[in-house]
Amino acid sequence: MGEALTFYTNPMSRGRIVRWMLEEVGQPYNTVVLDYGTSMKAPEYLAINPMGKVPAIKHGKAIVTECAAICAYLAEAFPLAGLAPPPAERAAYYRWLFFAAGPLEQAVVNRALAVAVPADKRAMVGYGAMEDVLNTLEQRLLESPYFSGSAFSAADVYVGAQIGWGVQFGTIDARPAFVDYVAKINARPAYQRAVQRDDALVGAGEQA
Repeated sequence: MGEALTFYTNPMSRGRIVRWMLEEVGQPYNTVVLDYGTSMKAPEYLAINPMGKVPAIKHGKAIVTECAAICAYLAEAFPLAGLAPPPAERAAYYRWLFFAAGPLEQAVVNRALAVAVPADKRAMVGYGAMEDVLNTLEQRLLESPYFSGSAFSAADVYVGAQIGWGVQFGTIDARPAFVDYVAKINARPAYQRAVQRDDALVGAGEQA
C-alpha cells in the first residue's frame, strides 16, 4: 500500500485546481474540508500551512502547498498517470507552470481588484501589462494543442483552470483560442468528476 494522501481544501477556493489534479492522478486520497477564518486558522492546520490557506496536500510525511507546486509534485509522485513530460522534454512544462503562477496570477488578480499599473511603472511588475500576458497565452495555444506540447499535462490543469475561471468571471478576455481550449480540457472525465465532488460539498454545506 502506498503512503496516505490527504487533501486540505475548501470547495470555494483554488483547491478546485488540486481536486482536478488529484482526479487526473487517479490515486485514492482523503479530503479534509476547512472553513475560512475558523478551522483554516486553527493550530492543527497551521502546522500544515502556517499561511492558514488552502489548498495543501500531505503525502506520507511530505507537505506541499501552492497549487502549481502541488500539481508538479503529484505529477512526479505518480508518474504512471503521465501528467509530466519526460525530464528532458520539460522546458515548456516548467515555463508555463511558472508563468501562470507568476505573471498570469498577478495580472488577473490586479484586474479583478481594478488595480491599474501606470504605464511608466510596468517594469516593476512581473507581468508588465495584461495585454502582453493574454497575447503570450494566446500565441502558445495557437501553436500547440496543450501548454507542454502535444499531450495534456499538469501544466494544463494549472494554467487551464486559471484561464477557465478568468473567462468565466470576465478577468480574461473570451478570445476564441481560450474558449476552445477551455472547452477541450473541461470535457475530460477527471475534470467532470472534480467539479461534481466540489459542487456536492458546497451543496452539503462544505462538510467532508
